[in-house]
This record gives sequence, structure tokens and C-alpha cells, in this order.
Amino acid sequence: MFMSNYFYKHSTPFSIAIKDNQSILCLRVCFHIFVLVEYISRSNICRYGFPNLNKLFSTLVSSFLSLFVASSLVAREFSHHEPGVARLNNGSFGSPPQCVLSNQAMWAQQWLQHPDAFCWEPLEKGFAAARQQLADLIHSPNVNEIVLLENATTGAGVVALDVMWSFLERRYEKGDSILMFNSAYGAIKKVFKGYCFRAGARLFEYKMPFPVSSNQEILQSFEDALRREKKENPSKVIRLAVIDHIVSMPSIILPIRELVQLCRAYGVEQIFVDAAHAIGNVDVNVQEIDADYYVSNLHKWLFAPPVVAFFHCKPQHLSQLHHPLVSNNYGLGLVGESYWVGTRDYSAFLAVPAAIKFVNDTAGDIKSYRDYNHRKVVEMAQMLVSAWGTHLGAPPELFGSMAMVGLPASLNIHSPEDALRMRTRLRTEFQVEVPLYYPAEGVDEIFSDHRHSTTKTSSVAYARISHQIYNKLEEYHMLRDAVQAIAAEST
Repeated sequence: MFMSNYFYKHSTPFSIAIKDNQSILCLRVCFHIFVLVEYISRSNICRYGFPNLNKLFSTLVSSFLSLFVASSLVAREFSHHEPGVARLNNGSFGSPPQCVLSNQAMWAQQWLQHPDAFCWEPLEKGFAAARQQLADLIHSPNVNEIVLLENATTGAGVVALDVMWSFLERRYEKGDSILMFNSAYGAIKKVFKGYCFRAGARLFEYKMPFPVSSNQEILQSFEDALRREKKENPSKVIRLAVIDHIVSMPSIILPIRELVQLCRAYGVEQIFVDAAHAIGNVDVNVQEIDADYYVSNLHKWLFAPPVVAFFHCKPQHLSQLHHPLVSNNYGLGLVGESYWVGTRDYSAFLAVPAAIKFVNDTAGDIKSYRDYNHRKVVEMAQMLVSAWGTHLGAPPELFGSMAMVGLPASLNIHSPEDALRMRTRLRTEFQVEVPLYYPAEGVDEIFSDHRHSTTKTSSVAYARISHQIYNKLEEYHMLRDAVQAIAAEST
């Protein structure tokens, strides 16, 4: 019954420019096997006489899915990628498939054909369709709580602008605090510096442990920091906490619901979640997370064209928020202001439904897609640490579709500048594109205008590898071999 119901639900014909019947059949069988493996792993079958059955099926599904990602279907959809490059950095920019790019081009062409007609009903209906599908995807009961923006940084700007005015209009007192992780994304740090610090905000920085062994380690460390802050600065009000759902560097999934709960328990007034990497990478349920503001890019892991993000806001805050770029719709509320920000190309926003459709038609549903990328990135990360004799930066359950892989000490990476030079060398000499991480400046240095950090908080550098459905095993072998070749130069 389990399998027949699943097959019935997901055996509808593909409709996104996919005409290769063999690829379609292979794809469906892959994901049906994947579901069977998940079912077996959660049942009691493996406890009674079949101890290796789960491992057998896991190996089978991994091999079969590897065949799929190398298939003509994926090759065709991502044929715009530069050949010969090991593209292991989907996390930074994402990559839309050809069918989504074609849909985007269709919307752009409609605009060019008759812009006066298009900017009314077609544009409005296109925005509404995208927002409604996103509401369903993130478990939001009210589509009016969802806004389409350019990217996560713009979402941060929406919140920071309101905080700035709260200081300038004396709703907040000078010296009231903004809580930020030292691992916050650089652009997000500077958004809050540019708006809030100049207006009188005080920084309360939390230094996140890394490498990390568990969610509990993060939660305990975070609560200790909140407790110390309350003891040392009892008169300071924490007006806003800025928290990642998935940290960009070092890339780990944070226990976001529990962090939000701790913030509430210690009197933090509002919480902004920078979830730039989240949708398509982890399950997003904005009701359960319960943040005041939540923003996630759609072009990173949901196959939307660059650039587009969704911004979710609790309804009580919507009336006071504004788009950072003031235009004709100023004063119509954030939804209205974001719907029309002057004459510009809105085609990426309108192609969001096509991106969601690609995920569903390819994987059956978004969960299967997420699970596949997670399994593969963990497999590749473990292969690399085994080859290099290093370690992972966190347990596999703290990775989504990206993983932090320790690099050999013989690469002699001792600063962020060394890491950047090594990344450039991997690109230019070995055609491998992968971000490298060495702990650099925290938020306090950004706020203090320190351009370079001299603090060494770790002696280990890491590679942040991504896995997307277009990646192949040989690309990770290219990274493995390149690092081993460079490491051998110092022996």
C-alpha cells in the first residue's frame, strides 16, 4: 500500500521540456527505490533476519541515482555550464536549468512585446502565483505575509531600515543591542552596520563554536552567552537577534527553532533569520520556527534564476516595513512596494513557479530532492576526509547539501588570504571551483572598521563542498587529486 500510494501520487507525466522517456523512467525508478530505502530504514525489517538489507538498498539507490545525475536529462538541462570545470560551489550562486531559463525568457519577452499591458494584470497574476506556491512550500497560512525580494541581503535591509528609524525616532534608546553571530554573512553584517550601528545600536556578538560536535553544544554555548549578557549588561535591551538558519561559512545547519525559543526566553524582542541557503536545502516551516522575519534565496537551492528571494514577516510588523529602494508604491505596504520597484526586469520573480515545478517533476517532491543531495554530499565529504586524512567540521546531520571538509595541514593555509590564494590556484591550475574557509574577522571587527583580522582562532582550513543534481563523482575526484598534488609539493 505504501509504495502503490507513492507511485500513484508521483507518476504524473513530466511537462518541463523533458521528452526522453528512458530518462524519465530511470528518474522515477530512482526515487521509488529511494523511498523504499527510507521505508525499510524506519521499519523493523532489518531487525529480524535481514541485517544487511538496508545497506544493500542504500548502495543500490546511491548507484542508481548516480546514473541519473549523469544522464542526458541533467546534461541537457545544465548544458550552459562550462565544460571541464568541477563546479562544487552551488551554494554561492545556484544554477537554474534550461527549462527554467526558458520560462524566464518567455516572461521577459512578454514584457518587451507590450510593456503597458504586461505591467498590470500579467505581472500581478505572476507575482500572486509565485507567492502562493511559496506559501504552500513554507507552511505559511497567509500569503500576505510573503514578499518577493531580490535576495537575502535586501531582506536584511528591510529589517535594518526599520531598526534604524526606531533609533532615530527614539522608539529605541541609544545603546540598545543587536545580537549577531560572529559567523554572520559579511554582507548581512555590513547592512546592519550601515543602518543600525550608525544610528546608535550596540553590538552584542556571539562567537559560535567551530568545529562543532552537536546541536546541543551550540545551544549550550548560545544560552551561556545570553546569560552572561543579562548579568553584565542588565539595563541593555536586545532589540533584535540576527541568526542564520544555515551558516554560509562555516556551513552548518543551526537548530533554529531552539535558538529562537532561547531568544524569546531571554527577552530578545525580535528575531531576523537569514536563511539564504535554506529553501531546497532543509525543511522550512515558518510557523514552527516562529521568527519575526525570515528570508531565503530562491536562486541558490530552488533552481530559480538569479536573483530572487522570499521574505516572510509576522503580520503585526508588515505595516511598518518598507522596501529599501523607495519608488512609486511607497506607502502601500511592503507587499505593494515590492511588487513594483520601478521599471526593471521582473522575469526571475515570475519564473519561481517553473523552478518549483522542476523540483517536483525531477524528484517527485522537495523532500526527496533535499535528501538526495544531503546523502551525496556526505558521501563525497567522507571520501575526501578519508583520502586526505582529515576530519569533518561537524557531524553529517548538521550538513544540508553542503559540507565542511578539513584540508591537509601540509597546504600551509594560515590565514584567510592564504585560503583565497589556494582557492584561486585550484581554479586556475586544476579547474576546480570550491570555497575555502579559514576563520577570519567577526562582527566586532566589521563594526570597528578593522579591515584585516590578525586573530588566529583555528589552525585548520576547510573546503565547503556543495552537491547539486548536476554534479558527478569525477568532479570530487578532481578536487581530491588537486589537493593531494599540492600537498605533495611540501613533502
